Amino acid sequence: MDVGLVLKVAGVGMIVTVTCQILTKAGRDEQSTLVSLTGIVIVLLMLIEEIGTLLSTVWTVFGL
Repeated sequence: MDVGLVLKVAGVGMIVTVTCQILTKAGRDEQSTLVSLTGIVIVLLMLIEEIGTLLSTVWTVFGL
């Protein structure tokens, strides 16, 4: 796994956290929830290749 990928995920997490805090303080809880969900989707899309590699390795180890 690449260190750059970890830094990208951390960056997205920080941006989402700050945005959610600002929206919550402004009384826009619905938009804050949508920003959180969007952040999760973005991170999952960034990690999809690594998750596929992990599943492939698990299937190889257990002979499935």
